[in-house]
Amino acid sequence: MTESSKWSGTDRRKQLLQWLKNESPLTGSELARRASVSRQVVVQDISLLKASQEPILATSQGYIYMEPAGQAAPIASRIIVCNHRPEQTEEELKLIVDYGVSVQDVIVEHPVYGDLTAPIRVGNRREVEDFIRKINSTQATYLSQLTGGIHLHTLHASDEAKINDACAALEQAGFLMTD
Repeated sequence: MTESSKWSGTDRRKQLLQWLKNESPLTGSELARRASVSRQVVVQDISLLKASQEPILATSQGYIYMEPAGQAAPIASRIIVCNHRPEQTEEELKLIVDYGVSVQDVIVEHPVYGDLTAPIRVGNRREVEDFIRKINSTQATYLSQLTGGIHLHTLHASDEAKINDACAALEQAGFLMTD
């Protein structure tokens, strides 16, 4: 169809999926603008796509279409434990990405809910700055504030040496917990 305002729900969801496969991340507002619908309609469409097993992830940068299993994956992955004040988050994330390592998520252990995991998915300084800007503009709190600053990150890199170098820098900065 040529006119997005005339799309059926099924056609619109197919188009949203195509945009995400080609250009993610895309914000809900951007998808709504492209499809000429409200952001709420996009949120509902994304929920329906997720329910039909489409690998879409909502992140602070927007919606991301995750490639199916079997696609190229990072060679090295590690979960690390960090501890710092909220105002040191940007420094921590930039230390990591400066070594060619991406931060996939943050994990905290909540006393009632157990492990809480939230995607971060930052791999360069611009993405870190966008993430911090979004936290600040929404006045959201960091998950690590629930645990006095203690949190875990899943790191991905093309080789183990990059993760080792990032961890050494985190340890030198006093962010990495080793005991």
